[in-house]
Amino acid sequence: MENVENVEVVATEVAQTAAPQQTQEQPKRNFRDGNRPDRKGGRRNSRERDNREDDGLIKKLVAVNRVTKVVKGGRTMRFSALCVVGDGKGMVGIGMAKAAEVPQAIEKANLRAKKAMVKIALVDTTIPHEAIGKFGRGKVLLMPAQPGTGVIAGGPVRNVLEAVGIKDIRTKSYGSNNPINCVKATFDGLTSLRTREHIAELRGKSPDEI
Repeated sequence: MENVENVEVVATEVAQTAAPQQTQEQPKRNFRDGNRPDRKGGRRNSRERDNREDDGLIKKLVAVNRVTKVVKGGRTMRFSALCVVGDGKGMVGIGMAKAAEVPQAIEKANLRAKKAMVKIALVDTTIPHEAIGKFGRGKVLLMPAQPGTGVIAGGPVRNVLEAVGIKDIRTKSYGSNNPINCVKATFDGLTSLRTREHIAELRGKSPDEI
């Protein structure tokens, strides 16, 4: 009998000591959302932080070139970046910059593109009329399209049109296929667009009289 009582006492003691350990264990938490308790202030993940700090502009990197300048002490190599920045609602700008490193060149080009943003005349999701943009030996033909056509363009021209926010357009590039020439020719064609209301205002008439 004494042995049985001793066994029961030992069993109860083991159960009492094991119970707190089970209650202290906490279920595993999923920290994929970035809200880790050991971080100060409960920092969000990088994607949420970028979306919060971003200014809502569409930034396109068109081309990066390595340029070399021959000076008295030798050759200095730098990087040139061509970027397009737009808000997707009719505003767009292009910028070029040079720096010793690629990220610095892109940042400077984006800043210059922001400062050079202009308003483009649009009609719904397309352009009001045909336009031809020229720069150097490059020429880009811009033609309006029906809804659902999409952006029929390639390379640098598409980057500019997507940054503007055009959804339906047909384009054709002639002459030079250099990215700089194509981007600046497209920009020249977009800035030459005029709506009927704008033309009527310039002529001092109503839009119905045009």
